[in-house]
Amino acid sequence: MWTTVVLVVVVCVVAAPCTHARRYDLECETLPSTIHVAKEEFDEAGRVERTCEEDLAVNKCEGACVSKVQPSVNTPSGFLKDCRCCRETHLRAREVTLTHCYDADGNRLTGDRGTLVIKLREPADCQCFKCGDSTR
Repeated sequence: MWTTVVLVVVVCVVAAPCTHARRYDLECETLPSTIHVAKEEFDEAGRVERTCEEDLAVNKCEGACVSKVQPSVNTPSGFLKDCRCCRETHLRAREVTLTHCYDADGNRLTGDRGTLVIKLREPADCQCFKCGDSTR
């Protein structure tokens, strides 16, 4: 009877982190968000010629990933560290048009000066990566 109870406890302790890890891995998501973008253009003297702005819908990465630290006799620090971060798998380039443009006095601009096309990059998809991994 005693052996059976010990085996059950050991199995639960070993199995629980795996289930827990899978749950958190799914919490790294690509989510929609909105940002306010303002772009200023300057003349040769450094004065603001116009300011264009817009609220833009963009993707963001958000969530939690499992990280762990465990004792190790094979590492100089005595611990094996595995840090995971929710980050983009790759970025998508987009051109967007800012449609609210104003001169230096705050007057709304129209015509060609009333819009400004800018480029931005946003996450196309997100997942858990080893922290500090720049090789992806």
